[in-house]
Amino acid sequence: MIVLLGYMGSGKSLIGKKLAEVLQWPYCDLDVLIEQEAGQSIPEFFKEKGEIKFRILESQVLQQQLADPKNQVLALGGGTPCYAGNMDKLLAAKGVQTIYLKTQLDTLLQRLWPERAQRPLIAHLENKDDLKDFVRKHLFDRSPYYMQAEHRIDTSEQSAEEVVKAIVAQLF
Repeated sequence: MIVLLGYMGSGKSLIGKKLAEVLQWPYCDLDVLIEQEAGQSIPEFFKEKGEIKFRILESQVLQQQLADPKNQVLALGGGTPCYAGNMDKLLAAKGVQTIYLKTQLDTLLQRLWPERAQRPLIAHLENKDDLKDFVRKHLFDRSPYYMQAEHRIDTSEQSAEEVVKAIVAQLF
């Protein structure tokens, strides 16, 4: 199992799908699995039950995936490695390779600003300066978790295809 982690907007879903296609493995998005388990969208779940209950469910769904690792590409949510000992679980799991898709702040801002309404953690932000402050703080808080990944790829200046080639070159 290859697990992609990184901040929202780093390309986990896009790169995960392309990597799975190249490897001819199934692609799985942890957020989709959480929505299936919850029976509702993540924004709805956040609104009704809050972030703490979301993080509990997220950890349970991740643990289910790690219990039986298959040849698949799994994209995590941006916060997944940072809660409930999830990064430790990822690193301890047999047959799991973790890859941090590292993305520069300015690149993240360019990607996130137009789609913030679909992202519960940043939907409330009304201007680009607030988004920049929010993302900068989150990156500071989350980087120690992300940096524990076994592999790191900078996605800022590369196309998705180039990132996939770099991943394949590191792993195989």
